[in-house]
Amino acid sequence: MKQTVVPSQYLQIALDLARRIAGGELPEGSRVYGRSMMASEYNVSPETIRRALRLLADMKVVEVKPQSGAMVLSADSARRYIENFEENAGVRALRLQLKELMAEYADLHRRMGETVGALVRRWDGFAAAGEPLPNYEVTVPKDSPCLGKNIGALKFWQSTGCTIVAIRRGQKVILSPGPYAELYAGDVVILVGSPAAAEAAHNLIHVKE
Repeated sequence: MKQTVVPSQYLQIALDLARRIAGGELPEGSRVYGRSMMASEYNVSPETIRRALRLLADMKVVEVKPQSGAMVLSADSARRYIENFEENAGVRALRLQLKELMAEYADLHRRMGETVGALVRRWDGFAAAGEPLPNYEVTVPKDSPCLGKNIGALKFWQSTGCTIVAIRRGQKVILSPGPYAELYAGDVVILVGSPAAAEAAHNLIHVKE
């Protein structure tokens, strides 16, 4: 479900006041309502109003005087505040979108891992039935363009259509390697896929960029 970035209450109030100032509803030199009255208008605590006014004061939109409340200083500063807020809101929205994409990627990797695990567990069953699981091996050469890169960065499955079920590195076998597993010279990559996909994987690992 797509989420919406909702600013904190004091940020929303500061933005609303800035818009009212920029629009002339609260002209320069006028006094902003008292905190208690504004707290009632916005249905928040006086402390929330204080934070909103403090933020606008930092941006030279209003001037806050002890015991005297706040006075409007500049409509131009209010407009600049609105522009900056909208830019920051765009950044927050992009950060949220990135977070959602990362969560989707993690879920996809989990599901792929479960599928690969099921394939590996059934490997012996296929072999015993006389129908070995079609798999291919590709050795990573010393001059491979993939050296030091991880599977996720290479977009291995998207680029080839092959699933890496294991990496044999010397005497060690890494089963169902995740997206952060890196490839090194001498690794034997064990793949599952069609012959065309295996050829694409061979080209990815061997063909220099």
